[in-house]
Amino acid sequence: MSTSTRTRAERKAPEERAAEIQAAARRIALQQGLAAVTLRAVAGAVGVTPALVAHYAPNMDALVAETFGAIVRGELDEVREIVVQPTASRRLARLLSTLLDGSRADVTAVWVESWTLGRRNEALGASVRAEMDAWQQAVQEIIASGVEAGEFHTDDPTAVAWQLLGMIDGLNAHALVRWGAAAERGPLIAHAVEGMLGLPRGALAER
Repeated sequence: MSTSTRTRAERKAPEERAAEIQAAARRIALQQGLAAVTLRAVAGAVGVTPALVAHYAPNMDALVAETFGAIVRGELDEVREIVVQPTASRRLARLLSTLLDGSRADVTAVWVESWTLGRRNEALGASVRAEMDAWQQAVQEIIASGVEAGEFHTDDPTAVAWQLLGMIDGLNAHALVRWGAAAERGPLIAHAVEGMLGLPRGALAER
């Protein structure tokens, strides 16, 4: 008669194990979606028992919220570095091209799913609101600096930032199902934003 023996997971320091669990949750979310971040899925990815994951993450709603926050904060940090340019117009043009180039479809999918799951996951909903505020603040800072430098003309940088993010989110959500021409998304938003900021046509074209 044959018997099977469960392989014991390697013992690790609590901080290392917690980081391992969080990293596995992020990988699952980016590859399969936030809804796939379950106790069993994370345990399987780490190679430990669900009970051990539950010890480090007793509230899965909180783990999903933390996972979402880590992913989108990482994206914002990366984008902030990419858009460093000598003028506000160049920063805004780089922002638009970067966010609409299709290279962040996995993060876009996480955002789209978070708006649905956040309706019932209170922790996730709070995280989504906080991260959307952070994105709006980042865009608003670019617009406000352009107004101060005399490059942009608007009395309400906050409203422009809000409208711009809404357009970007909408077009990127469309891109997930390949609706609309990919090549038209950037110019479409650029022309609209040029109108909102009193800029001539083509001012926000990437150079």
